[in-house]
Amino acid sequence: MDTLLPGISAERMVTNRLTVNVLSIPDRTGPAVLFVHGNVSSSLFWQPMMLALPGTYRPLAIDLRGFGDTDDEPIDATRGLRDFSDDLAAALEALGLDAVHLVGWSMGGGVVLQYLTDRPGAHRVASLTLVDPVSPFGFGGTRGVDGILCDPWGAGSGGGGANPEFVERLAGKDRTGKSPLSPRQVLLAHYVKPPHVPEHLDIFVESMLSTRTGEDWYPGDSRPVDAWPGFAPGDRGVLNTMAPTHFRIADLSGVEPKPPVLWVRGADDVIVSDTSLYDLAYLGSLGAIPGWPGEQTWPPQPMVAQTRAVLNGYAVAGGRYREAVVEDAGHGPHLDQPERFLAELTEHLAAAG
Repeated sequence: MDTLLPGISAERMVTNRLTVNVLSIPDRTGPAVLFVHGNVSSSLFWQPMMLALPGTYRPLAIDLRGFGDTDDEPIDATRGLRDFSDDLAAALEALGLDAVHLVGWSMGGGVVLQYLTDRPGAHRVASLTLVDPVSPFGFGGTRGVDGILCDPWGAGSGGGGANPEFVERLAGKDRTGKSPLSPRQVLLAHYVKPPHVPEHLDIFVESMLSTRTGEDWYPGDSRPVDAWPGFAPGDRGVLNTMAPTHFRIADLSGVEPKPPVLWVRGADDVIVSDTSLYDLAYLGSLGAIPGWPGEQTWPPQPMVAQTRAVLNGYAVAGGRYREAVVEDAGHGPHLDQPERFLAELTEHLAAAG
């Protein structure tokens, strides 16, 4: 099927790291707005928002390595999200962008944050938009707003946390909705808030199915440990890049210059949440995973509170951020409440200048 919407073009662009797939709207000029997708997705999810963006902006979207039509280079998880963020930097260079408004969704939010923090005085960010971003302390295995490890090995996070049936259906290119663990049903249950059905659902399913699977990509490898729930992060693949032993951004005070930040999130997100259905500690607290050590040592990860704490620190250090909560929206507010999302984004872009 044709996965590009009318008005969108795709180009595989050579960079000094790998060949990256870039979506654009031909002949559009003006300030560049570059959208970065999250896990188990691709740039295709951003097409409706690219088309909706006012004509004074130049919308772009990239596929990260191992997703969409970008090269499937292996992912070194010991670098956290830096394989992705360094690829992003290479893409910005190849595109010739001296300044860019970055918009990162979910894992992509962590990618754009990593890009920003690694380049004090040298980043090209005119503004930053974080859309339901992964916690700056990673996904799983931490407690408290300062992201203390529940276990020194990061047990309960990383590649071992993926559902095997979901991975199997992803690898098998399952386009049906026959199982709750099919990509289509996971999208409808968790990417958006039910009962919303996105207009371009079939394209979004194709986007999910572009995810490369295996130990070098999704979900990655894992290692057994004695601590609950029996596994710790490996060194390869997507989920391990967000393990708290590999990815941690506790302080944004060193970012210079400090671009304005919009943090926009769906009020009913069940993926990145203080009660996330993907956090094994929260599932353990519900009795869904036996042997949970308890609230004192292994409470559910306060993902939203952790993000707020780090952004508050950014504000204390002289930065500016605004939190916008989109009601009746799930993990992708740009999908189930696009008009409200667009209003928040365009207000932010205009204020950034």
